[in-house]
Amino acid sequence: MLGAVVVGIGTAGRVRIRDMLAAPPGSPAEKITLRGFVSRRSLATEQGVSQISLEEAVARDDINVAFICTENAAHEDLIRKFLQAGKHVSVEYPMTLNYTAAVELWSSAEDKGVTLHEEHIELFSEDFKVLKKEVEGKVLQEGTLHFTGGALKPSSGFPAFSGLARLTWLVELFGELSVTTAAFVEDLDRNHSKMTVTFSTASKRPLTWIEERGPGLPRAKNIDFHFECCTLTQIPPSPKGSVGLFMQDLNYFSAKLSGSVSPEDLQREKVRILLTLQLAERIQQACQTSLPST
Repeated sequence: MLGAVVVGIGTAGRVRIRDMLAAPPGSPAEKITLRGFVSRRSLATEQGVSQISLEEAVARDDINVAFICTENAAHEDLIRKFLQAGKHVSVEYPMTLNYTAAVELWSSAEDKGVTLHEEHIELFSEDFKVLKKEVEGKVLQEGTLHFTGGALKPSSGFPAFSGLARLTWLVELFGELSVTTAAFVEDLDRNHSKMTVTFSTASKRPLTWIEERGPGLPRAKNIDFHFECCTLTQIPPSPKGSVGLFMQDLNYFSAKLSGSVSPEDLQREKVRILLTLQLAERIQQACQTSLPST
C-alpha cells in the first residue's frame, strides 16, 4: 500500500478524496490509502479524513504520494517540495506556468526515481474518445477549435496554460504543431479575454485555437474541421462513461506506480506533455510581443 495526501480542497481535491475512499476492489487505485489532506483553511476533517500540515505531509515516511489540486500558480513550488522528499506526485494540469520549470521538475523526478504525473482527464472524456475516432485516418485541410467559458482568477495563469486541455486535444488529434501567430486581447472592465492562436501542422495545414473567457459565456467547445473527405462542425454524440474521469486518471496514475505502464507509453506521454507546455510558453511569448488592447 502507498500512503497518499491531497493538497488543496477545492472541487478537484474533494473528488480525489472521494475516489480514493471508494476505489473499486481489484483496481490499481486500491493500492493507495489516504493519510490526510492539506489546506490553507482550517477544516479539521473532510469526508472523514484528517487535516495535516504541509510540513507534516512532506516529512512523514508513511506518505509516499502527493495529489496536488491547488491553484495553478502554486503547482511548481509544491511539486518541488514533494519531489525533493522522494515522493511521487500527481498534479492537475498545467504542471507549471513555464516550460523550463517543467523540464527541471521532470528531471528531478527521474533523478529521485519517482513518478511525476500531470493529470489530463480531458483525454478520458467520451467526447474526446469519439472525436479522436472520427478524426483518425482523415487528412486535415484546415480547422478551428473555439472554446468559451467563464472568467478565471489570475492565479490560473496565461490562457495558453490554463487552457492546456484544449491544446492537448489538438496535439493528440493532429500531431506535432508549431505556432504561426498568436494574439491576446483583454478587456479588464468587462473581465473578458480572447486568445487566438494559429498553428501549422506537420503537413503545413493551418489550425486555429481560440480561448475566450468572460462572465456569462457558456462552457463549450466549438469545432470546425475541414478534411479532404468531409467537414466536421460538431463533436459527435457520445454515451456517458461508466467510470468517472478522475477515477480513470487515478487508476492510470496508480498503474504507473505499480509498473504496469510500458516504458514506451511513459516516454510518449512525457514527450506530449513537454511539447504542449513548450507550445503554451511560445504562445504566451508571442502574445506578449503584440500591442496591448482594451
